[in-house]
Amino acid sequence: MRTLPEPLQGWFDRRGWQPRRHQIAMLDAARAGESTLLIAPTGAGKTLAGFLPSLLELAAAPREGLHTLYVSPLKALAVDIARNLTAPVTEMGLSISIETRTGDTPANRRARQREAPPNILLTTPESLTLLLSLPDAGEMFAGLSCVVIDEIHALAGTKRGDQLALCLSRLSALAPGARRVGLSATVAHPTALRAYVAPSGIPADARLVEVKGGALPELDIQLPEGHLPWGGHMGLASAPEIYRRIEAARVTIVFVNTRAQAELIFAALWRLNEAVLPIALHHGSLTVEQRRKVEAAMAAGKLRAVVATSSLDLGIDWGDVDQVIQVGAPKGVSRLLQRVGRANHRMDEPSRATLVPANRFEVIECVAALGAVRAGKQDGDPPRPGGLDVLAQHILAMACHGPFMPDDLFAEVTRAAPYAALSRRDFDDTLRFVEDGGYALRVYDRYRRLFRDAEGRMHVRGPAVARQLRMNLGTIIEQPLVKLRMRGGPMLGEVEEWFVASLRPGDNFLFAGQVLRFEAMEGVTAVVRPGGGPGEPRVPAYSGSRMPLSTYLASEVREILHDPTRWHALPDPVREWLDMQRLRSELPEPDGLLVETFPRGGRWFLVAYTFEGRLAHQTLGMLLTKRMERLGYAPMGYVSTDYVLSAWSAFEPTDMDTLFAEDMLGEDLEEWMAESSMLRRTFRNIAMIAGLIEKHHPGLEKSGRQMTVNSDLIYDVLRRHEPDHVLLRATRAEAASGLTDISRIAALLARARGRIRHRVLDCVSPLAVPALIEVGREWVAGGAEDALLAEAAALVEEATGGTEHFHEALIDVNEALPARPREPRAARRSRR
Repeated sequence: MRTLPEPLQGWFDRRGWQPRRHQIAMLDAARAGESTLLIAPTGAGKTLAGFLPSLLELAAAPREGLHTLYVSPLKALAVDIARNLTAPVTEMGLSISIETRTGDTPANRRARQREAPPNILLTTPESLTLLLSLPDAGEMFAGLSCVVIDEIHALAGTKRGDQLALCLSRLSALAPGARRVGLSATVAHPTALRAYVAPSGIPADARLVEVKGGALPELDIQLPEGHLPWGGHMGLASAPEIYRRIEAARVTIVFVNTRAQAELIFAALWRLNEAVLPIALHHGSLTVEQRRKVEAAMAAGKLRAVVATSSLDLGIDWGDVDQVIQVGAPKGVSRLLQRVGRANHRMDEPSRATLVPANRFEVIECVAALGAVRAGKQDGDPPRPGGLDVLAQHILAMACHGPFMPDDLFAEVTRAAPYAALSRRDFDDTLRFVEDGGYALRVYDRYRRLFRDAEGRMHVRGPAVARQLRMNLGTIIEQPLVKLRMRGGPMLGEVEEWFVASLRPGDNFLFAGQVLRFEAMEGVTAVVRPGGGPGEPRVPAYSGSRMPLSTYLASEVREILHDPTRWHALPDPVREWLDMQRLRSELPEPDGLLVETFPRGGRWFLVAYTFEGRLAHQTLGMLLTKRMERLGYAPMGYVSTDYVLSAWSAFEPTDMDTLFAEDMLGEDLEEWMAESSMLRRTFRNIAMIAGLIEKHHPGLEKSGRQMTVNSDLIYDVLRRHEPDHVLLRATRAEAASGLTDISRIAALLARARGRIRHRVLDCVSPLAVPALIEVGREWVAGGAEDALLAEAAALVEEATGGTEHFHEALIDVNEALPARPREPRAARRSRR
């Protein structure tokens, strides 16, 4: 093995390390001036490999100014990498300055970084866009030698990835010699990512360094000791087993799939925490200060466990984490591997992780995921073309930096991989929108943001336009949020506006691991006090936070269901459940569609075993009920899970071939999209990213309702007077290809053509019980747990043919209802 130049080789020697082959390969690529995509398993030292050339160059020729820019999808990851990079630099005695630049960076440090940039700057796509919009960006980035893009798989194919790709193209214009480095442990589409890394947007122009091998992770599945729930998705039934695993380990990350689930699991673990173990909570709605405290405590080894959402599943290097627990099915193989990689963090030793399925369908998904990991599979959709709304924001940002010629900017933009196929018409229409709003909006002065000089060069209209752009930069659109503040105390975080609007003074809810009592709105802030008392607290839910089931795992679940020879990996309750399904109905086929219909409670139920994920099923449900209405079945509603779609109607549905015909995606889809509110919501988000609607304005906080009204008015004006407006085109494209998962529905309907199995049953089948428990939750409102309990018990009794499973139904319902968190006895005793 080749050695490293000093002082790096000495630093390696003092640790008893030898440089790995891929680390040497990264040095070779850097010497050749080549951009590189490095794919290496967790613990292989890929982050150090990405920085090694920069450290050597700066050690050999110290200089002032920015040398290396590091871009991360997470602020926490940038802070973590800065901390981990500072240690070797200090130990080697190198004169290299390292700083972070995120939305949390104080204003005085941001100003200093512009005047005297550090050698290595660690930032996020949003902060980079802001820096590039400044008039002095050319001076700041002129000496840039390298851009490192970490966790590149998490950015490519997203709007934040589009934003970053456009920024990278601008950096190539400002610093033509700067090479790029992409880093990732989980890559399903390496060719697409090589194109993303290459300054030309051509895959062959980026070298691929791929590390094979590494220890396979050690994965197992943890079931509750008692009953395995039929339905539900929170995993609370397994809280005692999760807690025992935390007790037996040094440090554990408990990953969950949603913020609401994080609150519930944390509360359940705290109720069991007789030993008062230090367990923390981390998700994106908590305050920055609280998240930073948790991250610092983890880095210092002061926590035994942290319950976290995807806010921590990328790259945080806490070497003492010896196990990961994934609560709920992983929804994707690559996502699971990313999370598992947070444990152990050493390439040659296995990471250890436990999957905790919340119900019987999730057990099958977990078994499918374990099989995929053993087979070395990756999943995920290939990156999609770049969004025109992101392009509009970028055009304005570049105008704020300085005047430009449209031809020059078009050439620059199309060197970014997501925009390589961008048509000149789409570019010109987007530029025209940024210039004056387009034909229908040009009469309004507020939409005039650019002007052309006599030579055709584009200029920003004034400092107010630039100020507004910088206040509204970014592509992350959440539902309108309301800050929570403790009466007489600090800010606690944020919840969605709709949830606060549903609260009455005195209502209790669970947030940040504690029960809070809502008091009142004071301005745009919700004021709360410590809560408690009779009744269960509510749990804030966050729209859009649910992870979609990957196409690969959906296919594997269908294969396992249909093939009894693969059931040996399933626990007894699940095998018995599937055996009961075979006796009372049949099992879904991997390449067809099983549809069951049965009467119940004066209604007819239709359950389709579609396995395409909740997002696709929600759209399919809207289209299906529309078709049921046309056929005279009088549909009354539907619910969807990741695995099945259930609808109920007044009359018996019979014509399945017509109900699930592929032409559903023709006129039915167009009609539904035109009538539904989905297009309006999509337009609102696109309009906010494109800068048509402001998220923030100096001295004026807009409510979500105000922004929605504004976007609806503009939407109606454009539809009436300029139906081909570039933002309407972007809205239709995004609604059809993204939010509604049309491609997955189309694949399902094509797979089902001529292969629909329709079973007319006397009562609910075992496989349909979880879906109808969800239906029960839809019908029962206001906390009427007794009615929901009776409904679930009746379902299980019908499906199994006896009353011995009543207790199972009780557990199913209780598992879905959040319990009030209490202090551990030891903590109460110590307080007294």
